[in-house]
Amino acid sequence: MIATPRLFRGLKGLMIVTALLAAGGAFAQDELRQTFFREADEARAAADAADAELLAPRSYARGVAEYEDAEEALARGRNIETVRSNAAEAANHFRTAAEAAQLASTALAQVMKSRQDAANARAPELAPELWAEAQRTFADAIRLLERGDLRGAQRREIEATTLYRDAELDAIKDQYLSETRRLLAEADRARVGRYAPITLGRAKQLLADAERELNENRYDTDLPRSLAMRANYEAKHAIYLAEIVLRVRERDMTAEELVLAWEQPLAAVADAADISPAMEAGPDNLSAELVAYVDNLRNTLQRLEQEASEDQIRLADLEEELMALDERLGGATAERAALVSRLEAQNRVREQFAQIEQMFTPDEARVFRQGDTIILRLVGLTFGSGESQIRPQNFELLGKVENAIDVFPRSELTIEGHTDAHGGDDFNQQLSQQRAESVQQYMINAMRIPTYRLIATGYGETRPVASNETAAGRERNRRIDIVIRPALEPAS
Repeated sequence: MIATPRLFRGLKGLMIVTALLAAGGAFAQDELRQTFFREADEARAAADAADAELLAPRSYARGVAEYEDAEEALARGRNIETVRSNAAEAANHFRTAAEAAQLASTALAQVMKSRQDAANARAPELAPELWAEAQRTFADAIRLLERGDLRGAQRREIEATTLYRDAELDAIKDQYLSETRRLLAEADRARVGRYAPITLGRAKQLLADAERELNENRYDTDLPRSLAMRANYEAKHAIYLAEIVLRVRERDMTAEELVLAWEQPLAAVADAADISPAMEAGPDNLSAELVAYVDNLRNTLQRLEQEASEDQIRLADLEEELMALDERLGGATAERAALVSRLEAQNRVREQFAQIEQMFTPDEARVFRQGDTIILRLVGLTFGSGESQIRPQNFELLGKVENAIDVFPRSELTIEGHTDAHGGDDFNQQLSQQRAESVQQYMINAMRIPTYRLIATGYGETRPVASNETAAGRERNRRIDIVIRPALEPAS
């Protein structure tokens, strides 16, 4: 009788098992596992790498079931052919799962990205109902694709993508707007709208603006976050005002007592500034005096810091150079003369700085130094929203800039464009560059400044000089700086 191939494989397997069992029980099982599970382990690793448990769950689950059956058969010492057969079936299912997962990752690429975006926005935590519905729809798409129903899978993919994006947006809104919504709900419960409708209305409008901005561009959160913070402030302010108004209405406080109470903090600030707290006609004049006082202090502090820094640098340079000169015998006179000449040039720059400092009002420009460099911060040079064209009302200020530049003949000039933090990074960078180039072109055409003296550079939102969390701070950050680098060496 001639043995069939199947019978031959069975006899061969039995011989292997017999030999291994003779070598020892535990060692035999390890050797058998390496023999029969190698392909299944490799196929399973490939399926895991393709995320097949998610993208091809049916085939992957079948592979796991066959794999576990093979392990159980081996542990119980069953027929070796059963172990081999289960392990081989597991490897086949895992390979099928890996192929299906690779197909799904391509066919369902859009929904996969929206799913990851939603997860990054913490949608499972912050928008659990939408997330769960999206997960169910996504699972339906995968099942249909695994069964070969591509059209049905694509329909479910579109539905799941929409659900994931909705969940992502809700999660983002929750992160930025939940506190505002809580405050407004608290204000509504306390009937704040009856006593402070203007302030509460402003808070609700800011919330609506923040939500609109997120709907239009959910990935640029700087402006919505700022709007939400302002809405929080207005909501808290409305609650506070409602309490005061209610006290006045219930005659716990008279209107006169209210005004006097609000004047006290302003009077305390005036006393600290050594300014007479005159408010016989209201606080406006005193407020203007205090603002001017603070601006003057800021400018004085800036000037003192610059002078202190310059003095330290100048003294260090002088000490170093004079020591070097004293160590040398030849050429000292000429080198000392060059040093004196440079010091005179630096003194001349300080005098010129003082001269141009008087050219501008605080509303037009801030003038300050960094070493020998002069910076004109043109706070009065404004542009339309998203625009880079120079407005006619800025021509007078630019005329003063021309006079200031004339004080420093042969100087190098850099026009720096800056924006606030609202808007996309790339857009702000491009806008700041366009505004700097607009000023550069004006200086070439109207001021007749040679092109080789001018450099236009846009820094976008990367160099703020004030907080982007307030309207005043953002306005200060939207600016053009003219950097003047005087020629310290005498003209040849």
